[in-house]
Amino acid sequence: MNIFDLTGRVAVVTGGNGGIGLGIAQALAAQGCNVSIWGRNAEKNKSAAASMAGSPGKVDTRVCDVTDPASVNTAMKATLDTFGRVDGCFANAGIGGGGRRAFIDRTEEEWRTMFATNLDGVFHAFQAAARHMTDRANAGDPFGRLVATSSIASIFGTARNEHYAASKAAINAMVRALGVELARFGITANAILPGWIKSEMTAGIMANEKFVANVMPRIPMRRFGEASDFGGIAVYLMSKASSYHTTDCFVIDGAYAAY
Repeated sequence: MNIFDLTGRVAVVTGGNGGIGLGIAQALAAQGCNVSIWGRNAEKNKSAAASMAGSPGKVDTRVCDVTDPASVNTAMKATLDTFGRVDGCFANAGIGGGGRRAFIDRTEEEWRTMFATNLDGVFHAFQAAARHMTDRANAGDPFGRLVATSSIASIFGTARNEHYAASKAAINAMVRALGVELARFGITANAILPGWIKSEMTAGIMANEKFVANVMPRIPMRRFGEASDFGGIAVYLMSKASSYHTTDCFVIDGAYAAY
C-alpha cells in the first residue's frame, strides 16, 4: 500500500489560487485527493482549477472570504454537500509586512489589520474544519489534518516588519496548542514555514546584487525554491505517514521547516 496515496481524501485549500497555495492544491490533486479551493477571486479560482485538469482528484472552487466566519461556514457547508467530508484544511491566508516603518511609528489600525488578516483566516477555516473532523471522529472515523502556512519571520524576526512576524508567530503558537487539543481525535496540526520562494513578489529582491551577495548568506534557510516544492510537504502532512509529527519541528531538504 502506498502510504502517500490520498485517493478519496478531501482537502480544503484556502488561498489555493496562486503561489504556495496553488502548489499545495496541485500536489494534493495529483495524488488523488479531492480539493476544494477557497478564494476571494472567482476568476483566479477558475484558473487554478483549470491548471489541475486531468488530475486524479476532483477539484471544486468556492468564492470565500476566509476572514469572515459566515463566508467560511457557507463554503464549508457547500464543500461537504459536494464531497461528503473534509479530511484536511490548508490555510494559506495572510498579508505581508506592509512597508518598512519603525515599530514606534506604527498605528493601532495597522497593527489590528495585520493581525486580523493573518490570524482570522486561519482561525475561521481551522475552526470550521475541526468541528466537522471532531464530529466525524466521535462517529468512529478519527482522521484530520490542519496545516497553516506561516513564515520564517515567526522564528527569526524581520527588520521593521515586527508586527507581521508577531502575527505569524501567533499562528505557530495556535498550531502547537491545537496539536495537543485535537490529538485524541486523530487530528494533527502543523505549520509550514516557507523559505525564499521564486515569485513575482521576490523577483525584485533577487535582482538586487548587493542583497544576494551580502544578505542571502546570512539567512538560515536560504535555498531559493519553487512554490510547488511545498506540494510534497503538503502531501506528506496529509498522509497517514505524518501521524506522529504533530507539533514537531523538522527541516525538509535543508531549507524548509515544518511544525
